[in-house]
Amino acid sequence: MDIASFVTSFLTSFIIFVVLVLVFTWLSRRPGNAPVYYPNVLLRGLDPWEGRGRGTRSPVGWIQQAIAASEANVVAAGGVDAAVYLVFLSSVLLPVAATGHALETSAGFQNGSTAQNFTIIERLALGNVENGSLRLWAFLVSVYWLSIVTYFVLWKSYKHVSNLRAAARSTSDVKPEEFAVLVRDVPIPPPDQSIKDSVDSYFRALHPDTFYKAMVVTDIKKADKIFQEIEGHKQKIAHAEAVYAESKTANKPEGTKPTHKTGFLGLIGKKVDTIEYCNEKIKELLPKLEEEQKNTLSEKQQRAAIVVFNSRAAAASASQTLHAQMFDKWTVTEAPEPREIIWSNLPVKIYDRNTRRSVIYFIVFLTVFFYLIPISAISAVTTLEKLRQKLPFLKVVVDQPIVKTVLQAYLPQLALIVFLALLPALLVFVSKSEGIPSQSHVVRAASGKYFYFIVFNVFLGITISSTLFSALKTIVDNPPGIIEMLGSSLPGSATFFLTFVALKFFVGYGLELSRLVPLIIFHLKKKYLCKTEDEVRAAWTPGDLGYNTRVPSDMLIVTIVLCYSAIAPLIIPFGVAYFALGWLIAKNQVLRVYVPSYESNGRMWPHMHTRIIAALMIYQATMIGVIGLKKFVYSPILVPLIPISLIFAYTCHTRFYPAFAKTPLEVASQELKETPNMGAIYTAYIPPCLKPEKLEDVEVFEDAQSRTTSRAPSF
Repeated sequence: MDIASFVTSFLTSFIIFVVLVLVFTWLSRRPGNAPVYYPNVLLRGLDPWEGRGRGTRSPVGWIQQAIAASEANVVAAGGVDAAVYLVFLSSVLLPVAATGHALETSAGFQNGSTAQNFTIIERLALGNVENGSLRLWAFLVSVYWLSIVTYFVLWKSYKHVSNLRAAARSTSDVKPEEFAVLVRDVPIPPPDQSIKDSVDSYFRALHPDTFYKAMVVTDIKKADKIFQEIEGHKQKIAHAEAVYAESKTANKPEGTKPTHKTGFLGLIGKKVDTIEYCNEKIKELLPKLEEEQKNTLSEKQQRAAIVVFNSRAAAASASQTLHAQMFDKWTVTEAPEPREIIWSNLPVKIYDRNTRRSVIYFIVFLTVFFYLIPISAISAVTTLEKLRQKLPFLKVVVDQPIVKTVLQAYLPQLALIVFLALLPALLVFVSKSEGIPSQSHVVRAASGKYFYFIVFNVFLGITISSTLFSALKTIVDNPPGIIEMLGSSLPGSATFFLTFVALKFFVGYGLELSRLVPLIIFHLKKKYLCKTEDEVRAAWTPGDLGYNTRVPSDMLIVTIVLCYSAIAPLIIPFGVAYFALGWLIAKNQVLRVYVPSYESNGRMWPHMHTRIIAALMIYQATMIGVIGLKKFVYSPILVPLIPISLIFAYTCHTRFYPAFAKTPLEVASQELKETPNMGAIYTAYIPPCLKPEKLEDVEVFEDAQSRTTSRAPSF
């Protein structure tokens, strides 16, 4: 990419960002757009304009408000997980590298020949230092400096997040998941007992003073299907009644009742009155639901349960205790939040879970490997020379100056971003297939897979794609050779990744802040589809931050900026801008827009920490290769950094991770501000399709799972 294409890309992206910020400033002040720009505020029952007139009056007003908001405000709006994500963004530090002025000398003048035609961007690179030059000491020292600063910041951040998690787990508020444990691999009960009876007697015997109740997991597929049909008909009735009310006018006070066809997608079949038809369907389905609920509770019990204790300390202690002599029976762990449980995964046996995990890892490995092929195809159009070679008939078009500049500036980066957008859904699906019990755990698993995928395919794939298969052969035959390969291959991709980072933070963050797509979708739905308040609310409900894609994408930028900080120092201000702007925009969106779908109390942080260490080690290995290729005899001094990073990661894991994997008793033993309502805690874990209408009906629900009224404990 020449300097004209780079400047075109940069200026265009910057102009787009400025325009999107101005659009956000204007649109966010309009009251009709409040559900798009302030949904979090509205759902918390607050006034979006309180304390600041009509929205943000200047293009930088939102920045001032984001900076002024405290971490407590972030936790109140988005939960501990959102606060931890902001800690992650603020914990990323970048090195400062220097360059010499000897690129021509490095390239060499032989027998009066001219120097190579290097671009201005390439002059700002490590290649501009002579082989063996003492100036390489500056780069060598900078690697140590960055590594030490990263260790320091990560240690402080890990400690801070650990304190955040402890504070959240020790609050005086009552949270159902803190009083419950998840029990899997329940043994087959005797013929005269149900699984419910077996679980009750087992935990009553082991925890006689603290055991409250147990709820056995059941196969709710059929009951949930009927329940969802009933809910769907209720929504149709509400919609039809609103349409019917609108049809009543002064000239036609009786109105027109809505009708629809009962066939496929309402396009074929008998035409019926919607309100009467849905009411009849509900009357038919209610007895079926009641019958299926009874059948589900008594006959479809599965070998997993949620066990509730009468104190947080008792639940924490039980989750950390080995209950059975055999590891494949009575597996007890902390219970997830009720809203994030994946019910279909709870009964999966331990052997099945291990087998699924191995199969999924193998599938992911194949996916990572074979995705190199399309990634390589994308990299084939990173230069117009390659595009002209592959598609000669395009020469007439691509040789036009304007077209050439635009294609060089945007085409490969946009193609890569769109291509990567197709992958997260697949990784979430395969992660669920492992038998993971909670949504937050699925997000962590998918995030880890996505990180290694994009590092291997995007970072390494784009870098070595020109000699992809020969590079893979080299790695297989000589694994240490990857360091030298990175050192020789990375400089050639510097301009691609420089533009990639600029495009990600200017255009990506501009669209994130302006929310133009959600705004258009909301107003279209509101005008043409929504007739009730519930439908309008469903149209603007924003969802959560989407950690399974955000964190790996940010980690890719960390890896890119770290590795290119010395090779192409021009990327450093772009990296700084990416994370500084990302922190501001993410904080704004957490405070105003996104609504958490679960709360894991910062359980994502250990995974973030591990990925940062992985990115740092890739950077260290790259610098060993790059400086080594400069024939600098002191480059082996960098080698100890890799084992030091491993030791640091192990030390952090040993010191901090246990408090993330389990809840410390000193945290769980903090006093509550009120006596917990144990009935409400138990009811919180009943699936909606089985939940009784009244709290006092819980006893009936519990007895429906039992074959005996005996409460005697037994093993």
